[in-house]
Amino acid sequence: MAEIKDPENTIIMTLKDGDVVIQLLPDVAPKHTERMKELARAGAYDNVVFHRVIEGFMAQTGDVENGNAEQGFDLRRAGTGGSDLPDLPAEFSKIPHARGSLGAARSMNPNSANSQFFINFKDNDFLNGQYTVYGQVVSGMEFVDKIVRGEPPQNPDRMIRVRVAADA
Repeated sequence: MAEIKDPENTIIMTLKDGDVVIQLLPDVAPKHTERMKELARAGAYDNVVFHRVIEGFMAQTGDVENGNAEQGFDLRRAGTGGSDLPDLPAEFSKIPHARGSLGAARSMNPNSANSQFFINFKDNDFLNGQYTVYGQVVSGMEFVDKIVRGEPPQNPDRMIRVRVAADA
C-alpha cells in the first residue's frame, strides 16, 4: 500500500482483490472531496456495486440509493440514483482525466453530480473540462483493472468497504 501523506484526504476502498488507495484533491474540488468523505464515514458506499464498467474506459459506482449489493439491488435501476444529499456544483479544473483519476458522474446537467463516481482505466482526455476530477488512485490500480466488465455486469463487483484513512 502507498505511503499515506494526508490521511484526512485519503480514501481506502476495499475491493475483492485488495485495497485501492485514493488521494483526494481538496484544493481542486473541495465540495466533491467533502461529499466523498461524508458518504464514506456514513458507510453509504459499503457494498455498492460497480454498475457500469467499460473495457478501455472506466468503472462507475457510487449509486448509494440503488446499488447496495447487501440490501439487494435492481440491475435496471443501478446507476439512476444518488444520495439524499443535494447535488453538487461542477468543480471543473485543468486536472486531466488520466489513468486512475476519480471523476464525478453526472447527468447532462454539469451541476448534477451527487454520490456516483468513476475511475478511469486509461487517459480519457476527451472528458477534460467536462467532468469534475477530485481524486487519484495512488496504489491498488491493479485491483481496479480486475473489476468485472459490463453495462451492467451480470454479477457486478462491489466496494466492500470505503473509509477515510484518518479513521482507519
